[in-house]
Amino acid sequence: MKATLTIDDPVRAADVTLSDLRARARAAAAVAGQYASAVDSAARFPAEAFAAIKAQRLLSIMVPETLGGEGRGIGEASDVCYELGQACASSGMIYAMHNIKIACLVRHMGRSAALERLLRRLSAEQLLLASSTTEGQSGGNVRSSEAPVQHHDGGITLERRASVISYGAHADGIVTTARRSAEAAPSDQVLVAFLKSDYALSPLQGWSTLGMRGTCSEGYILKASGTPDQILPEPYETIHAQTMVPYAHLLWGSVWTGIAASATGRAQAFMRQAMRQGNGQLPPGAPHFTKALSSLRALRGMLATAMRAYERVKGDSKALASLEFQSMITLTKVEASELAVSIVMSALRACGLSGYRTDSEFSVERHLRDVLSSPLMINNERILSNLASSALLTPLPASLRE
Repeated sequence: MKATLTIDDPVRAADVTLSDLRARARAAAAVAGQYASAVDSAARFPAEAFAAIKAQRLLSIMVPETLGGEGRGIGEASDVCYELGQACASSGMIYAMHNIKIACLVRHMGRSAALERLLRRLSAEQLLLASSTTEGQSGGNVRSSEAPVQHHDGGITLERRASVISYGAHADGIVTTARRSAEAAPSDQVLVAFLKSDYALSPLQGWSTLGMRGTCSEGYILKASGTPDQILPEPYETIHAQTMVPYAHLLWGSVWTGIAASATGRAQAFMRQAMRQGNGQLPPGAPHFTKALSSLRALRGMLATAMRAYERVKGDSKALASLEFQSMITLTKVEASELAVSIVMSALRACGLSGYRTDSEFSVERHLRDVLSSPLMINNERILSNLASSALLTPLPASLRE
């Protein structure tokens, strides 16, 4: 991540130019922050934030320039996620999920004219893409699909019971996993991109949760139709390892880091006020602020290290699929999510009752409720169990035996 740690750096919306991505991100984040409490309390889509995000043309930054975008990389997308995460966790998470789908399309669409047209239109109109990877009884197992793509009369159809499609009712398109065919195994998956005119959604379940309420992650029956060239040519197994996993864990981690940074900033402001009112005496929670700040620096460093590791091997399909890289990137998700929760808890203890109250300027209750989702998004226990099974089949690295 390129952004430097600046706890007391104010968000400024003035003098924004389209060439300055950081300024554009902060301008959108300023709007997101104004409505974050309202979005949370009503569990509604952050419409104002995404109007600002579209106005700043942030939805197409990762689309190649030849298709109307800016050709930005994962590091720059993570910076935007970090800025939005500080202001409104739901806005940051929606933006992250959108860009994960963009990354999958850009890297794996091959020469599909249909997918090129989709990305051109996305860039021109600033379309928002949702993701559908969980389904039916498989729950959070994204490497298993029940519903197959059906081919007939030169077209395709898909009907799936999606247990979650975040912001599905507000998206302009959905990129979804599916079984390759009715005869294929559940793990033989493809990724398919549909625009809103291609599908209909029927609600299955609502979204009344502790946090991340503005993501509107409701369940739907998705009924879609299209053409075969809307299916990405590479198998989802490849897309999952090379793009889906690293982008998800790094961009989600950037949002969680933004939440943690915002909470730490409130703890810092509380410390300063308490010292002014107490003749320079540190309040009892001061050690917890020190811990939050130190842990935040560690979290930023962890994500930066993981980002550099991905950048080094992103062109090497063998390295990306290796157990070493997959273990590193998934453990980064586990460690980042756990550390982000710990940081917000430290900020809460630093602020004491002022952080616990919901009507205090130093309140971190929304930060805590939102960040508690992080160990549950692809459940950490599921990740650790899967890694343990894989690790048992490989020798312990020499560096760990010495």
